[in-house]
Amino acid sequence: MLSNRQLFLSNQAQTTNFPVMLEIEKADGVYLYGTDGKKYLDFISGISVSSLGHNNEAVKNAIKNQVDKYMHLMVYGEYIQEPTALLAAKIVSYLPSKLNCVYFVNSGAEATDGALKLAKRVTKKTKIIACKNAYHGSTHAALSLNSSEYYTQAYRPLLPDVHFIEFNNIESLKIIDEKTACVIIETIQGEAGYLVPTYEFLKALENKCKENCALLIFDEIQAGIGKTGKMFAFEHWGIEPDILLLGKALGAGMPIGAFVSSKKMMHLFADNPILGHITTFGGHPVIATAALAGLNELERLNLLSEVNEKELLIRKLLIHPKIKEIRGKGLMLTAQLTTFEETLKLCQLCIADGLIIDWFLYANNAVRIVPPLIITNQEIEIAIAIILKNLDLI
Repeated sequence: MLSNRQLFLSNQAQTTNFPVMLEIEKADGVYLYGTDGKKYLDFISGISVSSLGHNNEAVKNAIKNQVDKYMHLMVYGEYIQEPTALLAAKIVSYLPSKLNCVYFVNSGAEATDGALKLAKRVTKKTKIIACKNAYHGSTHAALSLNSSEYYTQAYRPLLPDVHFIEFNNIESLKIIDEKTACVIIETIQGEAGYLVPTYEFLKALENKCKENCALLIFDEIQAGIGKTGKMFAFEHWGIEPDILLLGKALGAGMPIGAFVSSKKMMHLFADNPILGHITTFGGHPVIATAALAGLNELERLNLLSEVNEKELLIRKLLIHPKIKEIRGKGLMLTAQLTTFEETLKLCQLCIADGLIIDWFLYANNAVRIVPPLIITNQEIEIAIAIILKNLDLI
């Protein structure tokens, strides 16, 4: 009989030539446990997903209760399903009044695709502007927003009329004009290594969009749901988008995506053509139940109030000559090294010592630090000690 490792390598599509190859048997809290009994501290939350850690009891119980009632009933938007309706209302309750209508999908990339369609439908324009070194997903439309020839060259032609600005470069905003349907931007630029925008840049971007009747789309797939100390990162700057993208941590460990806009704009999907955007599994009742339980747990545990203190602790402890800079906001942080070789070696050494860290697509000389929000100060100290120990070895 083949082992799980052999099955993984033989039958499952691979995304790199050097997968991490950890074989995990169970997970609980901030820890993963290998089939060999080894314990790993998860310092990346499954890439910004598991903000409540793993195996949260409230989320598990909510899922079990919903499975006993019903699972899939009908494609999205046709039946009234209590979990989905309650989740939409919960999300809207956190948001400005103009963001009052949620469309649920299955992933962040699908949310990106839906938002682009909505922007074209609302504005009747085609020019799309994204940021250099942004990442909004890997589906065909989302990939079109990727400025890296390395990642796009094998899949052309992509969506036409896509143009790029530079993150935090106000001068680059001049390409936003009357032909622009939308500008899509991450509130904290993720795969570029957690770049934080300035208020001046976001305000200039907002003004430029308003001047040209272009929609402003904020991608909070990675930054949203509390990681920065607020439910949504855009709250730090007081600038509101026309469309908001969500995913990752929203599902509390289950697969979900959503885009949020106004009821007036979203209703355009209902007519001319009818079913202007459809999805079979978006808003799945079991997923919605998990997401709602996750949001309730964030509130019950008051986790957002602890983010700033934990960020300060990481910044205080993570000091080493090989670290050039700590970037990011809240519990979305990156330690800048010098080369990819250093970063990869550090990741490998830390995993061997029971700490999971990772790197970025466009900042492969940087170490990703995005632990679950439930992490304790003591667990942060343990993680940082492992990183510092292995920095001495690379």
